[in-house]
Amino acid sequence: MGGVGHVVILVHCPPMNAHKSLPKLDVKAAAQANQTLSGTVLLSDCERLIEETQGLGADHVVSWSAVAQMRDDQAGQVSTWLHLTVDAVLPLVCQRCLSTVDVSVQVDQDYRFVETEALAEEQDDDCEEDLLVISREFDLAALIEDEVLMALPLVPRHEICPVSVKLAAVDADFEDVPAKPSAFAALAKLKGSNSL
Repeated sequence: MGGVGHVVILVHCPPMNAHKSLPKLDVKAAAQANQTLSGTVLLSDCERLIEETQGLGADHVVSWSAVAQMRDDQAGQVSTWLHLTVDAVLPLVCQRCLSTVDVSVQVDQDYRFVETEALAEEQDDDCEEDLLVISREFDLAALIEDEVLMALPLVPRHEICPVSVKLAAVDADFEDVPAKPSAFAALAKLKGSNSL
């Protein structure tokens, strides 16, 4: 193995080009160099994440680190690996009180790279790590955004809501309307009167 390479990348780019300024990664070359990449990106530069937050928290920072290395897989074959960690706080809408709740997201994931999509599908059931197809222009920024999106809760909510939650709505102008008689009760009445 060669020496350890460390590259820090600070990303800030126009919202519509969220992933263009984070350079595409030659995964195998990075792994052979045992390279570590890290950086931050503003939430406003992540088109899909800012859509998820409904435009809130544009100045929030997504911090990430990626370590590429060559190491053995389960079969003892030397493979290309990437270890990704991401740390972010996203302001989402609480589904209980409808106010903003800050949701902390952490990603800590291993990926092993294979030559083809078919190989990834074939090996997927037999391994714990995620499988990706190797590329000289791997879109690391898209992977970071994908992982944060998948880590978000399905139903974001506060542990304890900061505002009281209305569980029922009452209209002051609402008047009690007498209940309609049951159709079955009316039918029974008719039957009763016919039997006389």
